[in-house]
Amino acid sequence: MNRECYIVNREGSVKKKKQEKEKNEMLNLKEGSYEVPNAQASAEIIDNKKEVIQNGRLQEIRFWITIMKEHALFIKVSLPCDQTDLINEAQSFFELFKELEEEVQQAVIIDHCLLKAIIKAVKELIVFKRCVLRKMLECELRAAILPLFVDHITREAIHFLDIIVNPPAPKDPLRAIMIRSVFWLRIMKEHIEFIIHLLDPSERELLAQAEELLKVFRKLLETARDLESMSEANPRFFNAAVRFILEVNARTAALRDFKLLAHELVVLCRVLSTIPDPVLTDHVRREADKFLKELEEFKSMTNICESLTGTNGKKHYRLD
Repeated sequence: MNRECYIVNREGSVKKKKQEKEKNEMLNLKEGSYEVPNAQASAEIIDNKKEVIQNGRLQEIRFWITIMKEHALFIKVSLPCDQTDLINEAQSFFELFKELEEEVQQAVIIDHCLLKAIIKAVKELIVFKRCVLRKMLECELRAAILPLFVDHITREAIHFLDIIVNPPAPKDPLRAIMIRSVFWLRIMKEHIEFIIHLLDPSERELLAQAEELLKVFRKLLETARDLESMSEANPRFFNAAVRFILEVNARTAALRDFKLLAHELVVLCRVLSTIPDPVLTDHVRREADKFLKELEEFKSMTNICESLTGTNGKKHYRLD
């Protein structure tokens, strides 16, 4: 029985090949070789010069451009001082997304040229993040950042790229929000794990609150995955899922408030932690607000009726 194994080889020739491979990946990226789902849809968006983005999608892009800019900052401040090439590259991405941020904030619409520039920048950032993560996994880079955090911010970049390259087609709103909930609940769960990791052990009260929130969001994520899978059956109504979304909304609001408290404590220097910059706590708070906004949009698009029936006082939810 053959088994594959991973061997850490320190020979110079292997290292040289690895460096050449990374260089080729960057060159391929610049030529637009990064693959995303539904490449045909991607080509249609980029090639159609009449394509413009406005209203809701414009706000979505504004949000994620700022998030990408901050990702570059987090990587930069976590790198060892001897990694000058990676530090400079992270700084370049920070400046690039800062310029894009200013441009999209002023834009009324996003035209073909700007859209193409955004897609190119996000693709390049994804490759850079994966390069950093790969070096960490192969013990070539020991940064003051968790490998899971790098994977976390890479998934967010891929999510953003998918949003702009493959605009969501009209579908059952409940099915759509279940898919989004699986994505966001994993993000929320990991935020709590990162906060726990960054808090000083003496912050027992905050750690206890975070641990309780982590238990809740681990269960919510498991349930969301189950319900998202069940929703593929396309039921005429799915009251249990509607009830679950309302619970997620309440739990996420509580988590957002906890993140807001953590941010205020960091800004006021009233908490012991290794949080490198208050931008990080504000960053995770804004992402919780983004998830809450998407949940509210789902509720506004559908007619969720809540009523008390019978004498047992149980609530029943109906999606009309």
